[in-house]
Formats: sequence, C-alpha cells, structure tokens
Amino acid sequence: MTDPVLLTMSGSLRREATNRKLLAEAVRVFGPATVAEADLNLPLYDGDAEAAEGIPPAVQALADQIAAADAVIVSTPEYNKGPSGVLKNALDWVSRTEGNPWADKPVAIMSAAAGRAGGEQAQALLRGFLVPFQPRLITGPGVHLAGSGKEFDETGRLTSEHYEGTLTRLMQKLRAELER
Repeated sequence: MTDPVLLTMSGSLRREATNRKLLAEAVRVFGPATVAEADLNLPLYDGDAEAAEGIPPAVQALADQIAAADAVIVSTPEYNKGPSGVLKNALDWVSRTEGNPWADKPVAIMSAAAGRAGGEQAQALLRGFLVPFQPRLITGPGVHLAGSGKEFDETGRLTSEHYEGTLTRLMQKLRAELER
C-alpha cells in the first residue's frame, strides 16, 4: 500500500504559528505519508467578484488539494470564541467550486490557542461549519492545546506528554479511518 496523502490546513497565516507547529507534530506522529500544506491566503469571498471573474485560481487549487488528499488535518486558532476568519473564508470559497471535495473525506480537527481552553469553542463551531460538506469527521480525542506558545520546544516538538499522547491517539484514529 502506498503512503496516504495528507493535506494540512492551518487557520493561522503566520509562518511560526503554533497551529502550524501542531500540524507538523500531527504529521510526525501520524507516520509515513505524503504531505501537502494548504495555502489559505485567499481573497475575501465576494459574490460580485465571483460572478464577474469566476473562482480564483488559488481557491480552485485548494479545492483540488482537498479532493486529491486521502485525509485532511485542520488546526485552528480561536479568535473571539470562534475559528479564524481565514479558515471560514477558505471554507466559504471552496463551497463555491464544482463538486464537493470534502464529501466522505476523513478529517481530523485540532486547535492551538493562547487561552486556557485551547480553542475548544473554535473547534465546536468548525465542526458545525464542516457538517454541510459531509466529511467523515474524527470525533476525538479532542486536541485543544492551551497556552500554546509555551507548549513547543526550540525544535518545534511538543513538550507535554499529555498533549503528545492525545495527538497520537487522534492520528491513530485518523489512520484507522483511512484504512476502513
């Protein structure tokens, strides 16, 4: 069997975002895979622009990445009790492309946030945002990395055995869902 193709999506555009670091750790504990990283630096969704110019190439590229992936791992920060606008904008744009690249796709969700709840509310809303697309959402264990700025060492590795264990169990469930 060939290595599965994983697409990672960070709800933060910052290069050194803890959500990117968490995704890198998820890929590491997932094991052998071909990995692609989604670029969510997209124009704001605008129905008038879509009508005049069609789907932007960057949006179509993202939809194609989702369709080509065997599974998707999404990590979101929590901004004002919800997922990032960047992530919601990407979901809105992809919903406008032909077909539904999310349909029946295994998807694992996690979050890294500065607050003590670790993005739990952002994850709950994100799950609701994904429901219309009908992916195969992995329901847990929940990875809610609280105080995320202090949870990685200088090499980008998680410092907490608790978080690494929970992340490993989530990735094992994602792998099992792929093999289902």
